[in-house]
Amino acid sequence: MTMHLIKLSVGSQAVDDLARWQQSVIRRNQGTALEGYTHHVTRMFPKRADELMDGGSIYWVIARQIQCRQRIVDVQEVKTSEGRKCCLVLDTELVRVNPVGRGPFQGWRYLKPDDAPVDLESGVSAEDLPIRAELAELGLL
Repeated sequence: MTMHLIKLSVGSQAVDDLARWQQSVIRRNQGTALEGYTHHVTRMFPKRADELMDGGSIYWVIARQIQCRQRIVDVQEVKTSEGRKCCLVLDTELVRVNPVGRGPFQGWRYLKPDDAPVDLESGVSAEDLPIRAELAELGLL
């Protein structure tokens, strides 16, 4: 069964901020085993890693709203001087979703497919996103 993750994009005020940060990660990954992908390292290793790799995505919370997602390609264990960590290998495509309000939390959480916001329709323009975000915050989307 597919499972997703939800994670705060700390420091991002918009999806473009996350995209710029990830472009720098993609450049750093050139010439490594992660070339062509972006990644995110987290302290906790998910117990449901197999379900995440079965079509799962990481949904990014930006400015208190779930605004986009990325497909999870792999979940790898990384050993550092601080101990065991988890490297989430991600597809480079940021897929915008219908914004859904989400309060603050630490780390990541599992997100069931039924609770995940739907991808934005292809006809939605960038100009529509601020009003969609405001409607979502009001609980109207």
